[in-house]
Amino acid sequence: MSTVKIFSGSGSIELAKKIASEFGKPLGKGKLGKFSDGELSFRYTETVRGSDVYIVQSTVDSSDNIMELFLMIDAAKRASAKFVNVVIPYYGYARQDRKDKPRIAVSAKLLANLLTASGASRIVSCDLHAGQIQGFFDIPLDHLNGSSVFVPYVKNLKLNDAIFASPDAGGAERVREYAKYFNTDFVICDKNREKANEVKSVQVIGDVEGKDVIIIDDLIDTGGTISMASKVIMEKGANSVRALISHPVLSGNAEENLENSVLEELVVTDSIPLKFRNKKIKVLSIAGLIAKAIRKIHENESTSSLFINR
Repeated sequence: MSTVKIFSGSGSIELAKKIASEFGKPLGKGKLGKFSDGELSFRYTETVRGSDVYIVQSTVDSSDNIMELFLMIDAAKRASAKFVNVVIPYYGYARQDRKDKPRIAVSAKLLANLLTASGASRIVSCDLHAGQIQGFFDIPLDHLNGSSVFVPYVKNLKLNDAIFASPDAGGAERVREYAKYFNTDFVICDKNREKANEVKSVQVIGDVEGKDVIIIDDLIDTGGTISMASKVIMEKGANSVRALISHPVLSGNAEENLENSVLEELVVTDSIPLKFRNKKIKVLSIAGLIAKAIRKIHENESTSSLFINR
């Protein structure tokens, strides 16, 4: 069987180190270069010939992260790696997943095309913004679920009257799975958005009075939606409100929004490095989950056992 080698792009170094440690391998070595005009270059400084290569890189913040990922994939293919598996804990550009307005790009599909064209053999990602993105790829994609780390955390909270909430209608299916697992109800927050990252109003559909509300979502950007939803939920008589969100993008005025919110805590994963620290933020690692997925993929085993089912 071929040897597993795990490498990291510059955007996910700390997570990749944890994944390699959990897997029981040292992190592979490579060198990223940059020309004076900003153009990137990449080379592996150890052999990958015949290896089962795993490249860890979240596509967040800078387009350089994406270009670096393409270069790493191409370099591995040209160096005769047996398989080039791309681990994208946070799949950026996923919010543009359909043509809902005239003359716009569908970036989630475009990125899938580019990853495939660059030579990726397989994609491993966690909590995609929309499930249909899996169908954008013509290569295998293993879609991991953050519930594997969130469910044990919720159990340990030992809340007496917990209920789950989706910050918008699009996340209803995700929240329904949590409610089903914990045998409880869920509510939906209907938001009126004027433009990207600006929410005008939020209405709560369902009863939250006296409940400990847990908001579930795949990502938090500026935090405007979560802050407004948590405020409305508390005004409706909830006992407490916290959020479990997979990907902490946390851009713009997110720090201010979080600090001024009524959220008791914001629980996120380490799919993206935190841009700032806050006493309300708690980070759970998905390194163990990804390491287990890599082992199962390498040994041609099903990854279904990594999912928490009721």
